[in-house]
Amino acid sequence: MQNSIFIQYARTPLGELIVGSYNEQLCLCDWRYRKMRISIDKRIQTLLNASFTEADSSIIRETKLQLDQYFKQERTQFDLPLLLAGSDFQKRVWNALLEIPYGKTETYLGLSKIVGDEKAIRAVAAANGANAISIIVPCHRIVGSNGHLVGYAGGLLTKRKLLTLETALNEPQLSLF
Repeated sequence: MQNSIFIQYARTPLGELIVGSYNEQLCLCDWRYRKMRISIDKRIQTLLNASFTEADSSIIRETKLQLDQYFKQERTQFDLPLLLAGSDFQKRVWNALLEIPYGKTETYLGLSKIVGDEKAIRAVAAANGANAISIIVPCHRIVGSNGHLVGYAGGLLTKRKLLTLETALNEPQLSLF
């Protein structure tokens, strides 16, 4: 079907995601009950000139499989064709997020520097918050300049659990010797 974004809901250990594919590319993998759900969905549908249709696709099945592997700690990188639906600036930020390795974090300032404009911290933070492909485009790896957890579509508890899963928040073990 042309002009349809196929969507399915996926349960994870941390909550329910809405997963969407368009022309065999992943365009949506986001927390179903986030605050910005309506505006995120509208942006994607408008940019792709398509509407949501509850249906399955090979990309949705593969996304669910890879997410399951991620939560079982069997996968540290995703291998999915992505369709980033946003402004050129948002896409730059989201592509920069893809460069942050599993188990590592970066600050908003650091992400701004990676994007090439360290004065654009607020715009970078807004683009980070508008990410519609959670976990796979790892916006959860961005922390405040002081190292504290700030803002996440799935909630701060979910962000902490994702970072803990990736061992980014694990304290070094004390040595007895």
